[in-house]
Amino acid sequence: MDRFGQGTFIWIFSFMLWKFMLQLYIYKPSCCSLVLLLLCSLKFLPSILPANDGAPILEQMDVDNQIAKLMVELSCSQDYEIGDGTTGVVVMAGALLEQAEKLLERGIHPIRVAEGYEMASRIAFDHLERISQKFEFSADNIEPLIQTCMTTLSSKIVSRCKRALAEIAIKAVLAVADLERKDVNLDLIKVEGKVGGKLEDTELIYGIVVDKDTSHPQMPKKIEDAKIAILTCPFEPPKPKTKHKVDIDTVEKFQTLREQEQKYFDEMVQKCKDVGATLVICQWGFDDEANHLLMHRNLPAVRWVGGVELELIAIATGGRIVPRFQELSPEKLGKAGLVREKSFGTTKDRML
Repeated sequence: MDRFGQGTFIWIFSFMLWKFMLQLYIYKPSCCSLVLLLLCSLKFLPSILPANDGAPILEQMDVDNQIAKLMVELSCSQDYEIGDGTTGVVVMAGALLEQAEKLLERGIHPIRVAEGYEMASRIAFDHLERISQKFEFSADNIEPLIQTCMTTLSSKIVSRCKRALAEIAIKAVLAVADLERKDVNLDLIKVEGKVGGKLEDTELIYGIVVDKDTSHPQMPKKIEDAKIAILTCPFEPPKPKTKHKVDIDTVEKFQTLREQEQKYFDEMVQKCKDVGATLVICQWGFDDEANHLLMHRNLPAVRWVGGVELELIAIATGGRIVPRFQELSPEKLGKAGLVREKSFGTTKDRML
């Protein structure tokens, strides 16, 4: 080990990391070459899917070295923070490491190399600030944003529909963006993909998409000016908290039990009708008896809706989530201009 103590450090930094990154640097710009590199690097070959986005491919690489994992995370971080440039950032890192190895061979300390790169990054950033141009946009003039979005989509598989997808993406962001604060809550945007159809069938829905259908096939498929009851309680009779047993030894007792259960379901359905609900959305399932009554009372219902979807529905409709059925009231109903069930694709999947 020489005076800089580089014996071990250079071996880890220069040889293992540089050799790993140099391979990516050489093969990364080409999608086909990168897939070949992936074939050589992965143990689980049957699960390989071709892709031209750097981050998902690098995520699947079987890398054991901790320093090499940092370079894989570099591409993933670029994808998370920016959403584009995952290929370019790895190519640039490979080129920088290639030059760093030459400096290390000359005896320059690794810390000095890192400081030089840090200084160069500040100079490059200042230069980009000077030569950058500002593009004004507004809700009425989104063409500059569309052009920028189309540029990022040009290298993707969806490039043949980049204009339509760019317009959808920009309109979705502007619908939830706070332009005064320059803030966007991306959690309010949901991307729902279904098998069947074409890229051209992609559309923007100003509302909520729920991957469910009505609980009964004969229920209405379209509801205008809907008043929605959002329930997180089961649509069924309450169960005792303790262990219990019911002994039924005659037909009369069984008939009495059935009538009591039917009466309870009837009261629940009537409660929804009395408060003015025209649609019931429930987090849990409900009995076939209740489903039958809902259909006959012309009260559409959707069951087994996830908690996240319920929260989004409550935000979009201005409703309140009802944890106990006794708390249901007209003030807690959500309002929607239109609720419809749509069937699409070759498999005729349905969603609301």
